[in-house]
Amino acid sequence: MAHVEDRWMRKARGPDGKVLLDDRGRPVLEKDPTRYGKGSRWRLRYDGPDGREKNESFGRKVDADRRKIEVEADLQRGTYIDPDAGKVTFKAFAEEVIKNRTLNPSTRAKMHKRLATHVYPAIGGQELGRLAKRPSILQGLVTSLAEHLAPNTISVIMAHVNLVFTVAIDDELIVKNPLKSSAVVIPKATKKKLILWTADQVFDVHDALPERYQAMVDAGRGLGLRQGEIFAFSPDDIEWLPGVVHVQRQIKILNDRLIFALPKGDKPRDVPLSEGVKIALSEHMRRFEPVEVTLPWMKEDGPPHTARLFFANSFGRPVHPSTFLRTWHVALEQAGIVPLKRREKRGNDFREHGMHMLRKYFTSVLLAEGESPKAVADWLGHADGGALLLRVYAHVLPKSEQRMRRIIDAAMRRPDSAAGGPQAAQGRPE
Repeated sequence: MAHVEDRWMRKARGPDGKVLLDDRGRPVLEKDPTRYGKGSRWRLRYDGPDGREKNESFGRKVDADRRKIEVEADLQRGTYIDPDAGKVTFKAFAEEVIKNRTLNPSTRAKMHKRLATHVYPAIGGQELGRLAKRPSILQGLVTSLAEHLAPNTISVIMAHVNLVFTVAIDDELIVKNPLKSSAVVIPKATKKKLILWTADQVFDVHDALPERYQAMVDAGRGLGLRQGEIFAFSPDDIEWLPGVVHVQRQIKILNDRLIFALPKGDKPRDVPLSEGVKIALSEHMRRFEPVEVTLPWMKEDGPPHTARLFFANSFGRPVHPSTFLRTWHVALEQAGIVPLKRREKRGNDFREHGMHMLRKYFTSVLLAEGESPKAVADWLGHADGGALLLRVYAHVLPKSEQRMRRIIDAAMRRPDSAAGGPQAAQGRPE
């Protein structure tokens, strides 16, 4: 059982060394000259689940008594957590979480950078146990981030912080997650208006790009590939006769170095290859011979991986995302999508009209024609079975009434004699 003792007082003893008792038979207490007035007065002592004695100090007896009740209840329920466990700093534990978490190298690097830049300077040196008891500290962090970051960015950063506290609870270092407190209000991520290119805009960007990069537009709008997947796209990924593309790698930047990696989510996928895209890629190969490129696989010191790539720069090297960005921006200007004037104020315009617009075009065209959202999600490499597409692209989906009219009109058309089959042979009833 737990016991609260007064550290400033001691049992008084008589000349014979025996403990003095009052008229009720209880020990008489006197000030301990070596401890009185020094440090916290009240000490709670108890045996932990491991059988070792634990002790906690308090300035007020009421706090020690309250903690005594909590400890005894936690020990009985089996939910006791050693208060010393939470003395590890947030930064030290977060770095351990990042190191041990199953993440691809680029995701691990991004998580570390976000925490190191925005979180560690504020709370990195504070103990997990203290932060768990002080939600107001986390609200202060959120408030400071809101002064210079957008809600969407804050949401991502605080998701990392939440992961650290969640793991700390699982490791029994703290009892509760301070981010779950009603005192912490994280700005809601704003829902951006869906921007889609027209067919003319897609063709205009295609024509504005250098010839060696024009087929990138065909790969994006015709296969729904991400930018990194386009840069790593190989003729060897294609089964030409059945018309299937195996999306199985991308090019990423990791610590300023290019690497090959699995597609986003480490999930390869297959995409049907249309005849139009097949012709465009074949014509591109006729004019620009594929280039064999070797890069590390998945991490900087990963094993070498070699692939013949559709796209390379004029020096026969893989396309670097940072270098290509300028080429893409020029094409946006020439296509009239981003205006030539006010160059210093067009950062958002360029970000909104990245290569992902080709992937969005691919998605919107298929959904508008009534293709199954689940099928489109599979071709895009989404793991939610099309739920996200239904939310984001709901307005481009054909209405039920429109589909119904087309289906009924088609069913009411009389089959001709050549294609009518059994129905045509039956003729009309007399």
